Amino acid sequence: MAKLVKECTFCVVKRAGHREEFDERKAYASCYAACINANVPKQKAERICEKVVAAIKQHLRKHKEIGSSELFNMLVRELRKQDPKAAFMFETHRDIS
Repeated sequence: MAKLVKECTFCVVKRAGHREEFDERKAYASCYAACINANVPKQKAERICEKVVAAIKQHLRKHKEIGSSELFNMLVRELRKQDPKAAFMFETHRDIS
């Protein structure tokens, strides 16, 4: 579970309004689980997830915070660019990771 913080370098604003530090490991793990469940080979899944997380980090460098729903949608959008089947798995099976 992510550590709750008031001040953070890159914040995720949760539905309840509190802020958490963005945890790229959590984003990567969710992406990777979706890829594996979509039968993407492990090495390809790793490359995909590196690209997806890099795109999110690029966004956060400019904006410093992102809403949790916006983060979810961005992850789906970036994942869809790489592998539509994995994006479908991520979008429809939120509890796979």
